[in-house]
Amino acid sequence: MSPPETDTATRERILLEAARLFRHHGYAATTLREVADASGIKAGSIYYHFESKDQILGEVLDKGIQVVAETVRQRVDALPADATARERVAAAIEGHLWGLLHHGDFTSANIRIYGQIPAAAKNRHRKIRRDYADYWDRLLEDALERGELRPDSSTAVIRLFVIGALNWTVEWYNPQKGSFQDFVKQIRAIVFDGTFVRE
Repeated sequence: MSPPETDTATRERILLEAARLFRHHGYAATTLREVADASGIKAGSIYYHFESKDQILGEVLDKGIQVVAETVRQRVDALPADATARERVAAAIEGHLWGLLHHGDFTSANIRIYGQIPAAAKNRHRKIRRDYADYWDRLLEDALERGELRPDSSTAVIRLFVIGALNWTVEWYNPQKGSFQDFVKQIRAIVFDGTFVRE
């Protein structure tokens, strides 16, 4: 007989199933009963773990961006202190793609449903998104100051373009059509050819 599942494991399963349902059906069309059924618990039991659907939404959104932001920071922080700005942006691109594509339901739900969610949820989630955008701005501004970015570049425009393009890979990336590293290499080439000074 297997040991009983812990409250933490049940909570994580609820979040994972909610992310999957939000991703495929949208926020408004997903009911708490559907989340409970998919999680293998009774509908009323969901309130033992979460106060409301909005709380589940908030945690799904947070997890979706936090996993990407943490992976990006880990990849960049792992570089030597004398790494070029180009190397730092390359590591950030790889980290962003890894976080996105290895946590698909959370990251895809975050991207797909953001326009559907209540204003209060957007407001609460705005800071975490802003912090991540600021991190990318610092990477790109450093590249500009070092003369590695094209001098006619707007770091805000580059950041919006790069993050937007990377985010949508969750919709079309197919791991059966080549290795993750080859995919990252192609994405980096597209970004660098358009924004960085040629080496």
